Amino acid sequence: MNASLSLPHLLDLIAETACQLTGHEASGVLLADDDRRQLVISGSRGLSEEYVAAVNDRHTIALGSGPLADGPSTRAFVDRRPVPIPDILADVSFEPWASLASGYGHRSIAAVPLLVGGESVGTLNCYRRTVHEYGPDELSLLTTLANQAASALQSARLITSLTEQRRMLEQAEDIHREFTAVALRGGGVQGVAEALARLLSRPVVVTDRNGAVVADARSGRRALDGPFPVQASPSASGITQHDDPERMLAPVLLGEEVIAQLWLPGRVGGLGELERRAIEHAAVVCALEFLRRRTAVDVEWRLRGELLTDLLAGIDAESIAARAAPLGHDLNSPHTVLVAAPDAGTDTVRALLGVAQSIADRCEPRPLVTSSGGHIVVLWPGTIGGPSVAEAAELIRVSARRAFDGGTATVVVGHRRERAVELPPAVRTARGALDLALLRGRDRTVSLPELGVYGLLLQLDDPEELRRFAEHVLAPLREHDDRRGAQLVQTIRTYLDRGASVARTAEDLYVHPNTISLRLKRIEELTGMVLARSESLLHFTVALMASDVLGADREPVT
Repeated sequence: MNASLSLPHLLDLIAETACQLTGHEASGVLLADDDRRQLVISGSRGLSEEYVAAVNDRHTIALGSGPLADGPSTRAFVDRRPVPIPDILADVSFEPWASLASGYGHRSIAAVPLLVGGESVGTLNCYRRTVHEYGPDELSLLTTLANQAASALQSARLITSLTEQRRMLEQAEDIHREFTAVALRGGGVQGVAEALARLLSRPVVVTDRNGAVVADARSGRRALDGPFPVQASPSASGITQHDDPERMLAPVLLGEEVIAQLWLPGRVGGLGELERRAIEHAAVVCALEFLRRRTAVDVEWRLRGELLTDLLAGIDAESIAARAAPLGHDLNSPHTVLVAAPDAGTDTVRALLGVAQSIADRCEPRPLVTSSGGHIVVLWPGTIGGPSVAEAAELIRVSARRAFDGGTATVVVGHRRERAVELPPAVRTARGALDLALLRGRDRTVSLPELGVYGLLLQLDDPEELRRFAEHVLAPLREHDDRRGAQLVQTIRTYLDRGASVARTAEDLYVHPNTISLRLKRIEELTGMVLARSESLLHFTVALMASDVLGADREPVT
């Protein structure tokens, strides 16, 4: 027998040879499935397609237990000896198949095991149209034929295995060559995604740790639609199935850190070995691309951050503008100031800086970003390809929630300025606005006009005048509070916040209304003002606002 034939053709040839040499009208080669739970007719001669399909699909020949596991094929396979059935209609063990086989003209059968290394791999079944008693010589001939067939089958499987291994090695080399070429030509993450999409003939999307799409190669016939949600605890253990059963993910790792994810359509169980290798190789090359980009970006951000830090430190603005020009920044063109801060303290400032830089990365020219005094400061160019300044502020706020694992940030949109020398005062104003905004709530995006009078007070050129006015009005109350342990400043603040209502003020401060009335009378005595006059109320209102702007009398937001 020609062992170089493909396996299906070889099995058909074995069945045909059995018929020719033994005079049987039909023959079938049955092989155990991968789980060795049943025998499957895999090659035949003289058996109709309908009969083969009926046996394989509905009247399966089981290798375990039960009525379908007691036929001649199963016994020959398990006992490793020939099992003849002279009359299938008279043999109880063949009853599950008797009606089917006789309906196609078969009346007797002999099942002979196919042995490879002493282990059964299948059976050779030969059929006659008449009742037939099998003699020892005939069974010996069938056994010899089965042994030769098993040897040919083993050779064919070995050749198939070697051919498959060679094919996999060649394809693995192609995969390696493809991704190496992408890396050498600097194709980036997008190039890796496109190469993987070509290799797998399916779309590929790459998202960063914040869920932003950084590469999109939607090729092939299969769909891959968003959204691509951020994984709360992304798996670092390899290709996994997403909650959506038609999507899978593969982590991109730097060390043990999941820095990105590959998204593909389909099921993990449907991947072949080479497809798995291609995805895993792509993830490694993506990691290298991210590392290369991260290194370059870190250097670039350090240079840009130093520029902004020096500008805020009061170093000559024009010299800094000259240093910024080679980096693609024109600081004497319009820029809007953004200032952001985490609401839960300074331990997340670095994470917030990363959020702002990630958003700025999507723009051209890139905004300048730095951290300073627990705040993140951003100079957003007026002519920019990307989100508007208001959109950028909101993006920073929303993205911070993901970066902080539930924490929040507040962002202030400050002034737009035309020249570098005007930017440091604008940053100081925005930082003051941020501190004020945090007094009245968190997880917000605020602009200066939204702060009303506070916003105007922040913009006064001479803060000392503001300080003197606040001290003139509030100093007598503060001295009294310090000396007596009283709460006159808090009382007048709450009284103004509650629309000059004694009852509501008392309710907020958990005291009796008479106590509030006595405190208000004492305030009038100490300051010489009459609270029934609107001018006096305005004086106290502005003084308290000025105190807030200048950083005094602040209470933590709870």
